[in-house]
Amino acid sequence: MNVSTDLAMPPCDYRPPAYDGPGREEVLALRKQFVHPSLFALYAEPIMIVDGHMQWLFDEKGTRYLDMIAGIVTVSCGHRHPKVTEAIVEQLKHLQHATTIYLHPNLPMLAEKVASKMPDGLDVTYFVNSGSEANELAINMARCYTGNTDVIALRNAYHGMSSTSMGLTSHHTWKPDIPQGARIHHAMNPDPYRNPFSGTPEEVAAKSAEELRDLLRYSTPGRVAAFIAEPIQGVGGASHGASSYLTEAYDIIREHHGVCISDEVQTGFGRTGDHYWGFEHSGVVPDMVVMAKGIGNGVPLAAVTTTREIAEAFTGRLHFNTYGGNPVSMAAGLAVLDVIEQEGLQENSRVVGGRLKAGLEALMDRHEIIGDVRGMGLMLGVELVTDRETKEPAKAATARVLEECRENGVLIGKGGLYGNVLRIKPPMCITAEDADYAVDVLDAAFEVAGS
Repeated sequence: MNVSTDLAMPPCDYRPPAYDGPGREEVLALRKQFVHPSLFALYAEPIMIVDGHMQWLFDEKGTRYLDMIAGIVTVSCGHRHPKVTEAIVEQLKHLQHATTIYLHPNLPMLAEKVASKMPDGLDVTYFVNSGSEANELAINMARCYTGNTDVIALRNAYHGMSSTSMGLTSHHTWKPDIPQGARIHHAMNPDPYRNPFSGTPEEVAAKSAEELRDLLRYSTPGRVAAFIAEPIQGVGGASHGASSYLTEAYDIIREHHGVCISDEVQTGFGRTGDHYWGFEHSGVVPDMVVMAKGIGNGVPLAAVTTTREIAEAFTGRLHFNTYGGNPVSMAAGLAVLDVIEQEGLQENSRVVGGRLKAGLEALMDRHEIIGDVRGMGLMLGVELVTDRETKEPAKAATARVLEECRENGVLIGKGGLYGNVLRIKPPMCITAEDADYAVDVLDAAFEVAGS
């Protein structure tokens, strides 16, 4: 059944089988008793998801939801995409696990396919399990290659929850008071909406790049190992600067003997529409590309792709990953990259994402609570404020909007330092009809939250 709403939810020809597992209250009680309390649920009354089909999710009662956050930007092709599922099941019939001390065709085949999507020279890949792990590995490789230690990340960034990646992250809300990655510095985020510099986006980018020079001058030995940045900040709330920023930043970092790392965990694989990788919007070529989430469509899979020269510098000591290169994960990755290409999901991200963003920008004209609409393709953010002049975060209203959308069958994420940015990043298979429905639901939700 559908959630109760005056709006007509787009049709779906899939009907989930009747659920016969533990009930929601039992699951909630088990989770409270036995699961680590740091795990949190998004809604005041947590929903239980037991089935999925492409852009749709279903709870234990069969209630259908339009997934506009894609498992936190992880489901690229769609939930239970038949081609990806078939590839996983077929591999499971033969071999579930073998480590990289043995040969298996899926590992080099996926590495070759990833290389085919990269600029020339970025053709060596190390597979791991998560974005946090991949970012940690990239920093370690950069330090080995350059012989330098200091690393530059951006304010408002999120790069993971391991020791080093937590240090790279620049949100106090994600940083417990424990030792984190050493010799990491955070440069000014060039996003013009909450940047202290004034001017056009390009002027803000130039001033932020100059601040990066000052940071290098005053906080480092003058030589650095790496600069890491998300082309569009994910957890940070779809924040990004003018395309000129990465061009300037990469030049500055290379002047200081460092390598440039693009964190494509959320922006990769065509999600931004016009390009396969987020860094391509700036016309730059990084020395390393970190990827995760969408590459596996929900299967734990991540990777670092770099040059042969940088990779060779990491061979001086043994390094091993038990599950990196797992044949089932590799099969999933191979299928995902095929589906993205065969089904035109990058182009769909461009077209439907453009329609969705235009719809959100139109809502900005109707609702004063919307302070900013930003992003590219199907990686969008809507920042909610109590006052457009002061930009005071509308945290309570954001929570209200999420609840109203959930009541109307639309699941949206939130992010930003203040938790006041709606994160709209659905599976790349969504349709124009889905986008229009999401905009209509948001329109109604803003009406309620702004009243």
